[in-house]
Amino acid sequence: MPRISVLMGTYNETNRKHVRLAIDSILRQTFTDFEFIICDDGSEIGFYRWLAQYCKKDKRIILLRNDKNHGLAFTLNRCLEYAKGDFIARMDADDISMAARLERQHSFLASHAAYALVGCYAYLFDEKGVWGIRRLPEKPGKMSFLQTSVFIHPAVMIRREVIEELHGYDEQPWKLRVEDYDFFMRMYVAGYCGYNLPETLFAYRENNSSYRKRKLRWRFHECAVRYCGFQSLGVLHGNIRYVVKPLAAGMIPAWVMRVLRKIKYGKRMAWKIEGAVEHGRDCHIKL
Repeated sequence: MPRISVLMGTYNETNRKHVRLAIDSILRQTFTDFEFIICDDGSEIGFYRWLAQYCKKDKRIILLRNDKNHGLAFTLNRCLEYAKGDFIARMDADDISMAARLERQHSFLASHAAYALVGCYAYLFDEKGVWGIRRLPEKPGKMSFLQTSVFIHPAVMIRREVIEELHGYDEQPWKLRVEDYDFFMRMYVAGYCGYNLPETLFAYRENNSSYRKRKLRWRFHECAVRYCGFQSLGVLHGNIRYVVKPLAAGMIPAWVMRVLRKIKYGKRMAWKIEGAVEHGRDCHIKL
């Protein structure tokens, strides 16, 4: 029985190299007692055939396929039906996990029973390399959710029993694209809390196209999730401005948001993270 189940969804990924790097970064983990459940969410047959062929490289990979596109919440819930691990780790198809990520997160949860979830810091990178680092609060409280989600979804590891108690991800259409924000707040409402390791164990792909993906309807979804979540957490009073924050952000041109993000999270580093993974080297560097 594997100790960890890693869950990843895919859907018509335009760059197969990104998917290959994401998969390989998990397969090269220093912690090896895991299963890797990948669910394709109704992609075109060409991409799925390529994915199925690539997944044959490691017996720890379990490949599923949805009959049509259902969204990430449905896809992850389906993965959970097959998961056997005591700990559930997330992964996205265009990001990269540092080699020690699973080992460090598993070690933390195994020795800190008070926490239901553990995340970490993340490098921010694009096709030119690493351009910044996102540092999150180590011990987020309920008020921390007002600004933004306090965990990077594809970089977290969660106790299996906690996900089961919360009945997985909420598949309601109005929570599409913000199912992670909703899940984390529901987790805190239920009395659980999480921790972010002050270690950069993940690399989150954020480029110009990332901003163009944030359509207006997803921003309305986030406003609704924020309102309900803040109300359940008991932090809504006097903080309605944070509910409409996604709409205000949506009025800012994508290139301006890109500049603001670079100012906030750091400057470019002369480090090609993709090359490190591609050549099988340990992806972690000291800052």
